[in-house]
Amino acid sequence: MLRRIFYAAIPLAVLLAVPIALKPRTSTLSVHADMEKLVIITPHNEPVRAEFARAFEEYYQTRFQRNISVEYRTVGGTSDIVRYIRDRFRAEFRQEWENSGKCWSADIASGFCMPGRIPASEAGEARKRFMASDIGIGIDLFWGGGVYEQSKMAGEGYAVDAGTALRHPEYFRKEVIPEHFAGDVFYDRKGRFYGVCLASFGICYNPQRIAAMVPDTVPDTWRSLGEPRFFNTLVLADPTKSGSANKCFEVILQQCMLEAVTRLKNEQSGLNAGWIDGFSLIKRIVANARMISDGASLVPREISSGNAAAGMAIDTFGLSEQQWSEETQKFPSIRYIPPRGGTSVSADPIQMLRGAPNRRAAKAFIDYLLSIDGQKLWEYRVGLPDGPEKYALRRPPIRRDLYAKPFTDHFSDPDYNPYRSGADFVYHAQWTGKAFNLIRLLVKCTALDPRQELQLAWKAILQAGGPDKVPEAMREFNAFPVPYPEIGRAIAELRPSGSNPMLHGIRLQRTWSEDAIRHYRRAAELARQGK
Repeated sequence: MLRRIFYAAIPLAVLLAVPIALKPRTSTLSVHADMEKLVIITPHNEPVRAEFARAFEEYYQTRFQRNISVEYRTVGGTSDIVRYIRDRFRAEFRQEWENSGKCWSADIASGFCMPGRIPASEAGEARKRFMASDIGIGIDLFWGGGVYEQSKMAGEGYAVDAGTALRHPEYFRKEVIPEHFAGDVFYDRKGRFYGVCLASFGICYNPQRIAAMVPDTVPDTWRSLGEPRFFNTLVLADPTKSGSANKCFEVILQQCMLEAVTRLKNEQSGLNAGWIDGFSLIKRIVANARMISDGASLVPREISSGNAAAGMAIDTFGLSEQQWSEETQKFPSIRYIPPRGGTSVSADPIQMLRGAPNRRAAKAFIDYLLSIDGQKLWEYRVGLPDGPEKYALRRPPIRRDLYAKPFTDHFSDPDYNPYRSGADFVYHAQWTGKAFNLIRLLVKCTALDPRQELQLAWKAILQAGGPDKVPEAMREFNAFPVPYPEIGRAIAELRPSGSNPMLHGIRLQRTWSEDAIRHYRRAAELARQGK
């Protein structure tokens, strides 16, 4: 009888064991009672998270003779992470403020995280108190998301100096990690964020789909994506969910503004004209899209599969998909190229959050990312010494000294050097830097929300013979709610405060969308009339 029960229980035991055996582990080390923990919130994908967790845990054990488990928090894309961090800090500070016997108010809520001069008021007192505090949210590091978001988090007080520049001044020589490159900031002088790898933005296209078009030329500029031949064939990432997608749109605006300034030989007139021209191009690109994806990583996959002909992509996603296509297909189905005159090189940073529970480990993680060994992991081929074990990450390291032999002999992309490819584009932060979030909202309100009306208008214009044949329709199509000289006012109106409730900003965005719909419907009507 016991033997029958034993044999009968074997299938059940196997069924229970399989999920346990396949369950992914956050850490690659065995769990011990004295194991430390490092908590990182990040939009990075699983390959990046897995390879750096494994490598850092091994490094930490060697460096400190301590076991550590890297635990990731994934709450969505960059915008979701930023919202999560702000909400958590607001809740923690509110609890501390009310526990001290003080009343919470809208002025306190907006004032405690307001960068700049601290006013002599209760909101100013809250700001001083927050900046002097060690209030935390149980997270050590915010990794990824772009310099714009991390610099804002630093200014609002959520990030603190990790001290890396003091411990390793040799990392920050201009021939190793420059403070600026082509107008972009690579690290914060106050130590509140450090770029750890690079990202540039380019165009992915499907060679077979392009060969079937007229003309069949390769789309090698941002303007190419706004051409009529790409109607209903592009795939784009949603800039309200992807910081990198929004950066692409900002680069397009910057290039259009530079072209206008050069043409008009007057900066102010050129910036005004380039701002409108850039958004007109963005509208045409969105109108050409057959799909808007939630994440930037999905764009190359759609192109490689043939579901889309082209799109805007981050270099790492485009190059990785291209490598996979070359290795698995007789005729590769995707190519990645940097657009002529429009390749911006940006740093992807990391920062230590205020009140980090494990500061020693947080600082060690940043130090490791910027070390030679940590940098190798970004570009070395799988299986090589100091390289990744499972995933080729194909992210350009930020250290310039790695773009030379013998390091490049081990790179997945030995001929790709963002310091060379991005040299023909200079980012002017003073032109659009303060408007980064405004750009995201304007794209949403004038192109994404009214996308159906936008595409119907663009289709009607194309059926009428193109923009040159129906100038009145194009004037309606290009109508835009925020001229360049008024971006400061728009930013102020969108920012909630005690005197400017959030509802006002929501109503303003709704007005922009409603106006856009009206203009697109009028454009379609004029196009059908041949005007």
